Amino acid sequence: MVNSLSIAAVERDTGLSRDTLHVWERRYGFPKPARGQLGERSYPLEQMEKLRLVKSLLDAGHRPGHVIPLPMPALLQLARTVPRPAEAFDNGALQAHLGLVQNHDMAGLRRQLTRLLSTLGVSGFVGAVAAPLVAAVGEAWLRGRLQVFEEHLFTEVMQGVLRQALADIPDALPASRPQVLLCTLPGEPHGLGLLMAEAWLALEGCACTSMGTQVPLWDVHLAAGAINADIVALSFTGCIGPNQIVDALTDLRGKLAPDVALWAGGSAPVLQRRRVPEVQSLQSLADVATEVRRWRLQHAVLACG
Repeated sequence: MVNSLSIAAVERDTGLSRDTLHVWERRYGFPKPARGQLGERSYPLEQMEKLRLVKSLLDAGHRPGHVIPLPMPALLQLARTVPRPAEAFDNGALQAHLGLVQNHDMAGLRRQLTRLLSTLGVSGFVGAVAAPLVAAVGEAWLRGRLQVFEEHLFTEVMQGVLRQALADIPDALPASRPQVLLCTLPGEPHGLGLLMAEAWLALEGCACTSMGTQVPLWDVHLAAGAINADIVALSFTGCIGPNQIVDALTDLRGKLAPDVALWAGGSAPVLQRRRVPEVQSLQSLADVATEVRRWRLQHAVLACG
């Protein structure tokens, strides 16, 4: 089992340059690499999560000297105070993209979304563009401003761009944790939430396996065992009735091994109104990174992807 990473792997994993790592090592005593026979550095996995968290806080404007000496619990608490990325997708841009859908200009929509993905990066695109646009399209459909076929056209374009985003994220190493199984349950045909969640999980170095939409409960149970899943993550948009969602989560929780976490996210209001014992409800995609870090801290394992 992999228990340390080369400096090249750390650079790829965290986005921190080797020069930066060397400076921090001399100035702050962290990270603390091991040395091979030829003097090459290798970084223990238990240091990787702190490096990831420090990098995210630096991106938010904190100084290295302030955050690097802090212990992990303090860093996690500080991360919760970081504001979300500045809105790159104001209401005017949102309405303009809805107009492309209403005018059936799918080629134009694809070009605009691809440009935003290139400009904002995966996390910025998913958080500031994909999530609000998906919600706006859903709301427009509910209010009769979009036809069913227009919602389907939009979904195909957005799926393609999100899959492109996922392809740009380096694959997690086989030993990466947590191992996350993603799907929706029968009656829930919408998969955009799964793709957005998978992108955020992949950016956190999780090893993700997606089964797609409308997977029977028993198959979710079997798949979780087959891949040794640490977390089963489900998405709900409200296509399923509230009581059905609660019953399905309760049933699946009973089928899964006790050490497999069950997460539920999406726009279904019942997820926030009725708590299901031993099921973690995520209020937004922004909660994904925080919950992954909390899971790793609780289980004393770190990403190596």
